[in-house]
Amino acid sequence: MEVHCEGCAGCCMDWRPLTDGDDASGGRRRAALDDDDDATREAIDGDPNFVPLTRDEVRAFLEHGMAAALTPRFWKAADEAEAVEIDGYEVASVADRPVFFVGLRKPPKPVAPFGRKDETWLPTCVFLDPTTLQCRIHNGELYPAECGAYPTHNLALEQETECERVEAAFGGEGDRLVDESVPDDLEGLLLGSQAIGQKLFCHPVPERLEGIVDRVATGDLTREDRAECLGVAAASSAGTVAISDYHYERGKERALEAMATDETDDAESWVGPAIREWERRREAATAADDDSDDGTDVPPASVARTVEDDRGAPETPGWDALES
Repeated sequence: MEVHCEGCAGCCMDWRPLTDGDDASGGRRRAALDDDDDATREAIDGDPNFVPLTRDEVRAFLEHGMAAALTPRFWKAADEAEAVEIDGYEVASVADRPVFFVGLRKPPKPVAPFGRKDETWLPTCVFLDPTTLQCRIHNGELYPAECGAYPTHNLALEQETECERVEAAFGGEGDRLVDESVPDDLEGLLLGSQAIGQKLFCHPVPERLEGIVDRVATGDLTREDRAECLGVAAASSAGTVAISDYHYERGKERALEAMATDETDDAESWVGPAIREWERRREAATAADDDSDDGTDVPPASVARTVEDDRGAPETPGWDALES
């Protein structure tokens, strides 16, 4: 497999606003639940490019004080047999335990992918540098295995890749997905029961999710909401729905502890303050657009140096450095 990523990052953002409709962005990353071709489970959130993390990856982010980078994903049940009702939603479950992924958040950022001249506010991975469209943690200790493998798993499952969708929407067949061969030693493809406790987490107390599922749908999750789900994910065990009470309490406490410092000068990580700043700037831009005739209040991508780099975000090398 070979991909050409320079100037793209289509798999790291929701670029649907750049198209006339949703056709080019349907059927994104295949969920671990969807091992049945007839399954119709729909994610309750609106992220078309959700990257699922493993339990060990969730624990690593928590230990690095980066709980603010993470968010849960729940699904609507395919049928009544697997449904647990929460906040008016029939939530997909296993053994009456609502199931969820944990992935990376996408705050609004000014980006100009696919050769576009001007920046647009798009939901963009917390770790994507808007100036270079490169990942700030690429190949680092916290770099998710799913990101490193992409789009190999899609190809193995004969699912359309984001590379192909970008080509279809913006031209250049073969420019992004250069080689679609799948390696014989493919690893990390966890589907169905293989994913339970490893990537697909089962919440043991549905009542604790009341209010959370609704806020997942509206995009209004609180720190406490995220901490509840992160605690369960960190406490999960491979191949079983059981969780460790000790690891649950420790994971939840660690998440709350890290996120509690995000609004102080002593924040453990640049991530939480940067997300908050991006959201503030986007809200201000929306207000300015309402008062403007042309709605062009989008800052240059270089503002990321102030929002992210100056807060301690790892620098990206740029594409020239990789080619030299």
